[in-house]
Amino acid sequence: MKTFKWIAAIFFLVVALPAQAQTADEIIDTYFENIGGEEKLKSLEGMQMTAKVNQQGMEIPLEIVQLKDGRQMTVINFQGKEIKQGVFDGETLWGHNFMTMKAEKSDAESTENFKLNSNDFPDAFIDYEDKGYTVEYLGKESIDGTDTFKIKLVKEPLTIDGKQEEDVTFYFFDTENYVPIAIQSEIKAGQGKGMMQEITMSDYQEVDGIYFPFSMTQGLKDGPSSPLTIETIVLNPAVEDSAFEFPEEVSEEKN
Repeated sequence: MKTFKWIAAIFFLVVALPAQAQTADEIIDTYFENIGGEEKLKSLEGMQMTAKVNQQGMEIPLEIVQLKDGRQMTVINFQGKEIKQGVFDGETLWGHNFMTMKAEKSDAESTENFKLNSNDFPDAFIDYEDKGYTVEYLGKESIDGTDTFKIKLVKEPLTIDGKQEEDVTFYFFDTENYVPIAIQSEIKAGQGKGMMQEITMSDYQEVDGIYFPFSMTQGLKDGPSSPLTIETIVLNPAVEDSAFEFPEEVSEEKN
């Protein structure tokens, strides 16, 4: 009887290991299938979104542009002023200083870290192995009362204060629809360094055959967050190259 139990235990262990190894890929494949198909995602050349973020009861209009070649930017319209943040032209990362309203380039380390993510459009899981990423299924976990599959995504190491650190993100896929409803990652620099940031997604809607979340929040895990509502998404938009260029200061000559 004991021998049978040992044989049964070994059998189930051998069968379970390869099944678990495939679970992450199965979840990701189902996710792509449910939102419109991996080939449709790969065919995208860019996205342009208009949205509103709620900051302390005040709604602020945003425009977010992401292109396949890595260029991207967020344009904030606040009190009649256009403020650009997270602008990347393929080489230079820059944004407007909220105090001086002048454009400032990011430091070399921040720029290099940003470049690492520039090949993740429109989804980091697309061809993840070719990019040197790894995924791991960590089991089920409840997020705000919803059962999810927890997937660990490890990307290329980041450089923080001159030292390489692992770049880890946790994705939580709804077990019913197989779409991400939360993303968590550790803040690597700045005031919140060491804390866990969280993005939540809901209200998936179809745009030209692909489903996108139209309601999101971003903030600290188990802490305050800012709601963001997407109003429109335009696929493959026409965007002028000049929109991403760093504005050089023009000095005025005195007469």
